[in-house]
Amino acid sequence: MKDDKSYEVIIIGGSYAGLSAAMALGRSLRSVLVIDSGLPCNRQTPHSHNFITHDGEKPQNIVKKAREEVLNYTGVKLHKGVAVSGKKTSVGFEIATESGEIFNAKKLIFATGVEDIIPSIQGFSACWGISVIHCPYCHGYEFKNKKTAIMANGERAFHLAGLVNNLSTDLTLLTSGKADLDFKQKAKLQVYGIEIIEEEIGEIQHKNGWVHQVILKNGTVLAFDAVYAAIPFRQHSVIPVELGCELTEQGHLKIDNFQKTTIAGVFACGDNSSMMRSVSNAVAAGNLAGAMVNKELIDENF
Repeated sequence: MKDDKSYEVIIIGGSYAGLSAAMALGRSLRSVLVIDSGLPCNRQTPHSHNFITHDGEKPQNIVKKAREEVLNYTGVKLHKGVAVSGKKTSVGFEIATESGEIFNAKKLIFATGVEDIIPSIQGFSACWGISVIHCPYCHGYEFKNKKTAIMANGERAFHLAGLVNNLSTDLTLLTSGKADLDFKQKAKLQVYGIEIIEEEIGEIQHKNGWVHQVILKNGTVLAFDAVYAAIPFRQHSVIPVELGCELTEQGHLKIDNFQKTTIAGVFACGDNSSMMRSVSNAVAAGNLAGAMVNKELIDENF
């Protein structure tokens, strides 16, 4: 490290993926700066699941413990703030924060996650991550055998119906418009007793984020305990694209099998580059990203 503004690696995003990458690098005696806003996308979720040794733990507790462990490695520093821009330099990259500070590094790791685009349905935002959920693997067991809705359409709706049907047989598909399903898909849903309702959703009524009924725009009231929702997203940080990183058709950062983006020296891990949105996957991807960045630094200098 040349000074307190220059590092071998800057990690943008200090949640599960970013901290996992930082640990791998810290244990390799690298100088690392983690820039984190302190606002992970699952901050409203009461419990994390499907992550061995942490099943049922509060997400913020996992992050707190991870941060304490990672910062025990003296080469790893944490900067609380928001990275707002980045550019290529002759020796690596320059990152600017919202407060106007400038940091430099040879390599970048983006663990910035994604931003869910919340629909303008009253009650949706308050329930998101609590009882309006995105992933059967992360949340499904807790709602097994409950009266469940799937808020989606097309292939995504059909895919979710198959997954959730294994957890609850009391399912209703809410397409909020004409169902974009072919004859075979509709027939399959009928076989399993999954009703398709095309009327648009007007409101989700809840108590402290726990759904108890969905009100359609035609006034129909439907009782549910949980709602799976397939909603669009955008990259939480615009910096990777500004640097030239390519996106996939789905909107994730395009990476290879070693977490490398399409721009040399730039890596990505976690929700921003994977369809598998889970804590365990983010931790694994971050660990690999850290190891691969370390290898790249070794290859350049040894």
